[in-house]
Amino acid sequence: MKRIVIILAALAAAFSCTNEKRQPALLDPAAFADTLEGKPVALYTLKNADLVLQVTNYGARVASIWTPDRKGNYDNVVVGRASLEGYVHPAGERFLGACVGPVANRIGNAEFAIGDMVFKTPANEAGITTLHGGYKGLDNVVWDVKSVDESSIVLTYLHEDGQEGFPGNLSIEMRYELTPSDEFRITYSAVTDSPTPVNITNHPFFNLSGEGSGSIEDCVMTINASSYIPIDAHSIPLGGTASVEGTPFDFREPHAIGERLGEDNEQLRNARGYDHNWCLDRKGEGMEQACTVYDPASGRFLEVLTDQIGLQFYSGNFFDGNDVGSNGKPLIFRSSFALETQYFPDSPNHPEYPSILLNPGETYTHECIYRFSTRK
Repeated sequence: MKRIVIILAALAAAFSCTNEKRQPALLDPAAFADTLEGKPVALYTLKNADLVLQVTNYGARVASIWTPDRKGNYDNVVVGRASLEGYVHPAGERFLGACVGPVANRIGNAEFAIGDMVFKTPANEAGITTLHGGYKGLDNVVWDVKSVDESSIVLTYLHEDGQEGFPGNLSIEMRYELTPSDEFRITYSAVTDSPTPVNITNHPFFNLSGEGSGSIEDCVMTINASSYIPIDAHSIPLGGTASVEGTPFDFREPHAIGERLGEDNEQLRNARGYDHNWCLDRKGEGMEQACTVYDPASGRFLEVLTDQIGLQFYSGNFFDGNDVGSNGKPLIFRSSFALETQYFPDSPNHPEYPSILLNPGETYTHECIYRFSTRK
């Protein structure tokens, strides 16, 4: 009898081990503790519901988001670095998990005009365009931590008049919050003392199977947009918009990301895949669903909601395996994607697009939600 009890106990222990769920393996805060530009830098951990998020105030970067798959196993679903040094001196992609701006996306010919005044900005992309605010954009500065609690953090930054050529002292406040509904909610506000263009966004790179888990081409996507903005070979808008009808850019019905990437299409060639702004089919001014992504392998389902008019979808076309993420795995071609809610790219140079000019006495606002769930 005693022998039977021992055997049953051993089987129960073995069964328990085989059914143990994979838990978050959080980044070490000590690897992010430093002082830059005379300001303290740290790693903060937010928790709520089924989500765990880690953020550093260097570039307001999302370093990890841990969420369960359909079996309850946790993975980090964004690409990041294991230490602050990896962000300050990146071996490859600069914008991992960062807040970008003050004008996200591209500014053609690295200049724009406000009235009769022409402003020059750094040509930090191929010596031709200004990308994501220049060399010292919002991703490459230390943000001040205004407040932090278990599920939220409020960060502020003063983008000073003349920084990277942009006029006006732009005072920015941004809140990251994890809600009880398994949402990562981002809210922005900004004011200025002089007219200046503003188009701030966030740049997490997602792999819903987990960081470094291979291609994202099998993920099934929808984008609520009937038109998009065609670009030239330097990713600058050609002007106006184009219908998605009959093109690889039509995601009004679900399609795998990689399903049409091999088609003979000039726009796909220009960006080596998808790196375009979709013009969202909005019904009003509040929060609306812009996009969904389903990962069949893990069962994770991502919804993107926003009050903005555009969504930039980037399919990770320039990762080449020579860089690694926070877990040491190589970041291979199309192994992550970015979904950036925003106004339209190069808007200051395209009067046909809605203006992004912020004037004194006005307040720039922007809200984005990344909502996580699972499906069978």
